[in-house]
Amino acid sequence: MTPAWPAIGDIIGVRDPIDVLVHTKEPLNAEPALADLAESFITPVDRFFKRNHAPAPVVDPDALRLEVAGMVERPLSLSLVDLARFERAELVATLQCAGNRRQGLIDHAPTPGEVPWRDAAIGNAVWGGWRLADVLADAGADPAAKHVAFLGLDRPEKAGAGVGYGSSIPLGKALAPEVLLADTMNGEPLRPEHGFPLRAIVPGFIGARSVKWLHRIALQMEESENYFQQRAYRHFPPEEDGSTADWDAVCSIEDFPVSSVITLPSSGTDVAAGAVRVAGYAITGGGRRLTAVEVSTDHGRTWVPARMAAEGTEWTWRLWDVNVILAPGQHVLAVRAEDEAGGQPRDVASVWNYKGYLNNAWHQVRVHAVAP
Repeated sequence: MTPAWPAIGDIIGVRDPIDVLVHTKEPLNAEPALADLAESFITPVDRFFKRNHAPAPVVDPDALRLEVAGMVERPLSLSLVDLARFERAELVATLQCAGNRRQGLIDHAPTPGEVPWRDAAIGNAVWGGWRLADVLADAGADPAAKHVAFLGLDRPEKAGAGVGYGSSIPLGKALAPEVLLADTMNGEPLRPEHGFPLRAIVPGFIGARSVKWLHRIALQMEESENYFQQRAYRHFPPEEDGSTADWDAVCSIEDFPVSSVITLPSSGTDVAAGAVRVAGYAITGGGRRLTAVEVSTDHGRTWVPARMAAEGTEWTWRLWDVNVILAPGQHVLAVRAEDEAGGQPRDVASVWNYKGYLNNAWHQVRVHAVAP
């Protein structure tokens, strides 16, 4: 039986009773209220962002067959029952849309045709399933292969008639123990909007690589030829406006840069002057580790270190908080994080791109401190 989830409201762009901002209803693209994200290390399923390029397909789990083909010694056709012969694995991992924080880029310059994600197209969950490496080993993966391509059962218009959403990752990543074929999320079967009955989970890479409604895996020499590998998720420099885009001159996006966001207090709100708790999340990609989070109350002239929660690994976000002292009046709070490769840039202009991906400029909120 397909599990139910709360109604999302009738008006696009207006929050419904459970504080979900719906950007589009069909396909469903929605994110939770930002303030909710700092409440727990594990994101409840109802609060987890939804990113879809087509309506969620109706899939009979008993009829599903996962095809493993291409550069393998033994092509496989696996039912979910067949997958159960592999050792189960569980991993906590954060998924982040490549377009998370796009609205900050749009405020600088338009990103035509892209979903105006705010700062909550991200979530952290417990994923359960089977290691992709074990399935590839059973198929006899050819070590000469360079890429592993995924294909879903949904049918986005841009993918072409009869073609599902597709993507690929390098073989080395596919063989890493953290990459899963997942059938559960937070201990429950996947919901339809999250890929029921089977999806890929590729920690440290943009969410676009964690293909949902998975039904085919192919080992091959080249990246997937699917539209969503070759065109949709490529990162252009700020000077490119799309009019002269050379898709072959830029690489497909894999991991994401270090970023951090203030979830509390909310921008535009009043707070009591004095000690104010500032909290949020920090994230980095590629298996790197976060090394610091700092908050400024004076436009970046001085910074105070935030406390990062103990929970977290190289595959998850870290929640953080700090108390700052605010005198009565208007204030701009900013956050920046560092990982093993460096820190965040200050200005949105330096990271703007016409597709609106990978905004990791300082996140800032404006608050009014009110005297007691």
